[in-house]
Amino acid sequence: MEFKNQIILENDSVLLRLLKREDIALLEEFSINEPELWKYSLTPADGLDNLMNYIAHALREKDAGTSYPFIVLDKRTNKIAGSTRFYDYRKTHSTVQLGFTWYAKEFQGTGLNRNCKFLLLQYAFETMKLERVEFRADAKNARSIAAMKSIGCIEEGILRGNCAAPKGRRDSIVLSILSEEWFSNVKDALKNKCHLTN
Repeated sequence: MEFKNQIILENDSVLLRLLKREDIALLEEFSINEPELWKYSLTPADGLDNLMNYIAHALREKDAGTSYPFIVLDKRTNKIAGSTRFYDYRKTHSTVQLGFTWYAKEFQGTGLNRNCKFLLLQYAFETMKLERVEFRADAKNARSIAAMKSIGCIEEGILRGNCAAPKGRRDSIVLSILSEEWFSNVKDALKNKCHLTN
């Protein structure tokens, strides 16, 4: 199953919708006031120019059918919280990567990320019928790695110097969730952490 042109994922806590070029205005304050959000990012969005490039890149990949970028709304505060995306979609292999995730500081540690990941993983495995969702991060990004493991990701290893970074090269940690893991235990465990009832 391919990505749909329009999709909204939501529960009582969060809403994810397709990122649009006009969303620059909604994300600009984070780009200017919280540049440290992109400390480990290969495509930083700090500063207006970088944010414009970040969104343009995401939308180009969406048009190519390999990426699906979302803007995230925290429904408890009715505020825009950040962004995340599916990327590197491989239909032949029934896989996708989930990343480019960042949230403003006020939403970190609130449970927002768990709720977003539940909705995204549910869509990947139950609607798109994918076999594998992969996650990557800078091997030095302990906070991100801990968050991925907390939702049920299994660590696979380190890719040494596998990509160019804003400063030098980066070692990337690779983690994943497989379809059978989602249905056998990850879904229920993550649902409980999100306090979801249905």
